[in-house]
Amino acid sequence: MRVVAVLHRYVPVQNAGAETMAHAMLRALARRGHDVDVVLSMQAGEPYTVDGVHVHPARSKRDLFAWLPRAHVLVSHLMNSPRAAFLGNWNNIPVALIHHNTFQPTKDLPLTPQARVDLIVVNSQWMADDLANHFRARGRPQPRTIIVRPIPDRVEYATEPGDRVTLVNLRMLETDSDGGRMGKGAEVFWALAKRMPRTKFLGVTGAYGRQMVEDLPNVEVLPHVAAHEMRDKVYARTRVLLVPSSYESWGRVASEALCSGIPVIATPTAGLMENLGDAGIFVDASDIDGWVKALRTLAMPKPYEAARKRALARAEWQQRIREAEEQAWCDEVERLASRRAVLA
Repeated sequence: MRVVAVLHRYVPVQNAGAETMAHAMLRALARRGHDVDVVLSMQAGEPYTVDGVHVHPARSKRDLFAWLPRAHVLVSHLMNSPRAAFLGNWNNIPVALIHHNTFQPTKDLPLTPQARVDLIVVNSQWMADDLANHFRARGRPQPRTIIVRPIPDRVEYATEPGDRVTLVNLRMLETDSDGGRMGKGAEVFWALAKRMPRTKFLGVTGAYGRQMVEDLPNVEVLPHVAAHEMRDKVYARTRVLLVPSSYESWGRVASEALCSGIPVIATPTAGLMENLGDAGIFVDASDIDGWVKALRTLAMPKPYEAARKRALARAEWQQRIREAEEQAWCDEVERLASRRAVLA
């Protein structure tokens, strides 16, 4: 079976949650012995292979057409989803789309005439419920939908926590292309660093968005870190992770921290609440006093150890889910490929 993924950028060049999730899913297919090729639309350079996945950077707008006759299944996400859905329809190739958000264009694409969508992958239960309500309200049948949560392999991330309070992706609040206000909470991070000058902070610039970088003596800022380097460069130095995002459909970075038993303080988005459960410490982004209080509580040994135990227990639970959902994903793609083989 040959899976062709139509994406814009890929690891290790871009290591945002969407790219790391897509890579984990494609890597699982490669480990089952399938041919997996990623055709990129925005990232230039020479071809390379990572974990058995063959990546083909952009050269021409017609790059993808050479791969269509060989594809048993097309996989896509984000900005390339419409292209994959339309080409799948015109070339009679099954299409699997990965949804990383609940934005209107994402949910409307499968309802668009001439768009072929055989399988939708959502990254959380709340997203699955939201999508089902969307189709129900429009009186339209929903494509087969499965949940694959972006849970990392604990073996690749587990380490001993360090001494820093960390934010990964210093994206400031800004208006996105859909008119919504999106950000990763850089304003909260810098406000806390100023309020707590004796606390060591670590910021990591993100793969996208407008980054907010200031100069404070108690803050170290790292450039964008590749996914396979996050354990040693970031989590081994982190005591507490901050996730003050305005929107997270899941928040993979929080799951990465759980692998090491690192407590997470986060905004109560639907995704982060489902992700962290009782292991999360939730504070509204506007409540800086609340964030300071949470950090000062975790500075005490007993509360920190209690939070660490909850984080490790949550990580164990997530690992069991991860294995089952990864297998279900591979089974679904193989089912789609067999349909293509019969039609051919």
